[in-house]
Amino acid sequence: MDFIEGEILHIDKPLHWTSFRLVRVVRAKLCGKLRIKKLKVGHAGTLDPLATGVMTICTGKKTKEIERLQAQTKEYVAQMRLGATTPSFDLETEIDAEYPTNHITRDKVEACLRNFIGEIEQVPPVFSAVKVQGKRAYEFARKNENIELKPKMLVIDDIELISYNLPTITIRVLCSKGTYIRALARDIGQCLQSGAHLTALERTRVGDISLKDCMKVEELDEFFNSEIVN
Repeated sequence: MDFIEGEILHIDKPLHWTSFRLVRVVRAKLCGKLRIKKLKVGHAGTLDPLATGVMTICTGKKTKEIERLQAQTKEYVAQMRLGATTPSFDLETEIDAEYPTNHITRDKVEACLRNFIGEIEQVPPVFSAVKVQGKRAYEFARKNENIELKPKMLVIDDIELISYNLPTITIRVLCSKGTYIRALARDIGQCLQSGAHLTALERTRVGDISLKDCMKVEELDEFFNSEIVN
């Protein structure tokens, strides 16, 4: 493989890693093994630190394909807790409010999920990298400064209820670029006249690439050693 000219890698991003950390690790390993000082490396589609799953990494001239790769349909498996909210809509922040769930049934959840299939408007989370006034939204959120984020149009092709065990549900989501699954959890909680936040998230597919096609971080050294001949 010619990593300097350009290659596309698929890696299962570990829990608690930022997308940038994964890019940095790949770049450092390749530069070390290729004995070069610089190498262009980028990722196609951010994953939150508390999410795992398919991450596409491009090197060299293949970084020019990032925009095309980002546009591919993505599949997620998301676990969420109903009846409680957090400011970040996931476990990054503490629970700030609790709501009743005794009125929620499996049928109500499935009916609610159907409301989100198709083209929808979604307001991004304040704890996100969306730019506002030249800054990232999370910079305002972490200082408890109020900002107003505009809704964005996106497409959800399918939602399936995989597991129902109140107060926890697990769903599979097939969606377009730009979808915040944390924001979807927030909206599902509101739809159910309760609250909700993500407790686990895994990106299981990007385009035709699924988790079975991805390497683990601990496999990178062996892979690079086999592909790079010094």
